[in-house]
Amino acid sequence: MEKTDRKILSLLAADGRMSFTDLGKATGLSTSAVHQRVKRLEQRGMIRGYVATVDHEQMGLPLTAFVSITPIDPSEPDDYPDRLRGVHEIESCWSVAGDESYILKVRVATPGALEDLLARIRAAANVRSRTTVVLSTPYENRPVS
Repeated sequence: MEKTDRKILSLLAADGRMSFTDLGKATGLSTSAVHQRVKRLEQRGMIRGYVATVDHEQMGLPLTAFVSITPIDPSEPDDYPDRLRGVHEIESCWSVAGDESYILKVRVATPGALEDLLARIRAAANVRSRTTVVLSTPYENRPVS
């Protein structure tokens, strides 16, 4: 992939709603040339969709936490993502190496809501949990160069 395509991907990762005109200004290409490149990146599967930026505080979900889960009974099937799929406060689920099996990124409105969520996660998945609460977010979802 050439440098200009990487630049377009980086810009769109930062702002998926960026216009072709603004992409052109940022890359030194004409609007039509940027449009062609974006369509080609979509066809090659490099762009699979566009995600709107969400302000979680405006949505009333200012508390972010990372919840590490470990099975209580390691002989149970490893289907924790399926067991937790319907828990809408879970934003992301990563399978990890180490002591824990998965790390969940969750967003809730209050500490009390987090406490309730943790109880639901433990009950639904039959796991132990360890929680880290986010105090501030200097940056998030930065595009990879």
